[in-house]
Amino acid sequence: MRTIFSKKSKPDPELLALKAELQEAQGELSLAYRRFDQALDPELVESCVYQISAVKARCNYLIRAIKAREPETAAALSRAMSRRTRGEDEEGDALWT
Repeated sequence: MRTIFSKKSKPDPELLALKAELQEAQGELSLAYRRFDQALDPELVESCVYQISAVKARCNYLIRAIKAREPETAAALSRAMSRRTRGEDEEGDALWT
């Protein structure tokens, strides 16, 4: 009797790096939203808006790069990022009030 073992491919190091960078960017986005919520000076508010926009652009780039390398996780990443940018957690509850 012959046993067939499935080969598990090693995780792609570039994919892992992209995912780690995306998590870091999502943390930066959360921080940028908190700074925006606390900003009182109009110039600081404007600065926060630009920072939020820049971090969102970076997140979008990273998501596209991850999708190109691993299409099956693409839908899950897009949903998670969408919830975060709307200020919700995985259950749909508000993160920022």
